[in-house]
Amino acid sequence: MAVRSAVRAAVVPAVGAPLEVTGIELPAPGPGRVRVRLAAAGVCHSDLSLSNGTMRVPLPAVLGHEGAGTVLSVGDDVTHVAPGDAVVLNWAPSCGACHACALGEVWLCANALAGAAHVHARRADDGTDLHPGLNVAAFAEETVVDAGCVLPAPDGIPLTDAALLGCAVLTGYGAVHHSAKVREGETVAVFGAGGVGLAALQSARIAGASKIVAVDVSAEKEELARAAGATDYLIASDTTAREIRALTGKQGVDVAVECVGRATTIRTAWESTRRGGRTTVVGIGGKDQQVTFNALEIFHWGRTLAGCVYGNADPGRDLPVLAEHVRAGRLDLGALVTERIALDGIPAAFENMLAGKGGRALVVF
Repeated sequence: MAVRSAVRAAVVPAVGAPLEVTGIELPAPGPGRVRVRLAAAGVCHSDLSLSNGTMRVPLPAVLGHEGAGTVLSVGDDVTHVAPGDAVVLNWAPSCGACHACALGEVWLCANALAGAAHVHARRADDGTDLHPGLNVAAFAEETVVDAGCVLPAPDGIPLTDAALLGCAVLTGYGAVHHSAKVREGETVAVFGAGGVGLAALQSARIAGASKIVAVDVSAEKEELARAAGATDYLIASDTTAREIRALTGKQGVDVAVECVGRATTIRTAWESTRRGGRTTVVGIGGKDQQVTFNALEIFHWGRTLAGCVYGNADPGRDLPVLAEHVRAGRLDLGALVTERIALDGIPAAFENMLAGKGGRALVVF
């Protein structure tokens, strides 16, 4: 591995181990690779899922998959970006050749996470090989990624805002517009008012939903949720589904978007939709989270329950659409961020996520 200068990064040594902010040594970008200096990186619940083993990737690893920055250098065969270009990181680049890609379902690409198995860098103190988490290793001052992992950043949007486009906004927007396909005048409930949930609330407003109910465990998020577009706010409880039906003429909402990834929340979201309604599940839950239904209720209610990966988004197609919403003032990226931190603040941001506090924490370099 040809090595260049050391940079600071947040490393997870093993499942369940505390994050360590340490020096790492990055290789010079080889053919088809790009070196990026990060401007900002969002702290996503998926990063927490990687650190605690809910999602499995090779470890030790540099985490972080939502970011934006400036190209420092490129390897041979890279033509779509050049040194000095502003870019958004794409943690799930599609290969264009697998079965899912051939169907146009690039968010299900079988090879999207192939890069996570590669050696990304080495610890500066002991030479330990490090993997790139979800491909891009954005919890670092600089990173080296495959060319498919960088997309030109939209003009007119600060990089510290554009970082959120790489996961939270693409996921929340896609859940509403691509997976649930919310139509103007429909009613929507969003479960979980973290970064993705707040993006989904804004997206439901953009779609023209007539009533948007936000549900969260924290009363402190009501102001955030209403600013994002929620017309109603409920504290999650055993009566949530009943309360949502009461708000919708005893029918239930047309669409529920679950951004938590817990069995009870998924079940409540499904129960909160009307007969024939649609529930899309964005949250990533563990294998122990079992959701149960009986055969009669599936027939009787005629509801649809669908998984949603990365917002069923195509970043190359959707980033320009999102950028136009931002420039027109319909989508407020800054409103998703409730805390701006340094690398050392990531463990505390993880604790806040576990406690259900705040929206998106943003690492600003």
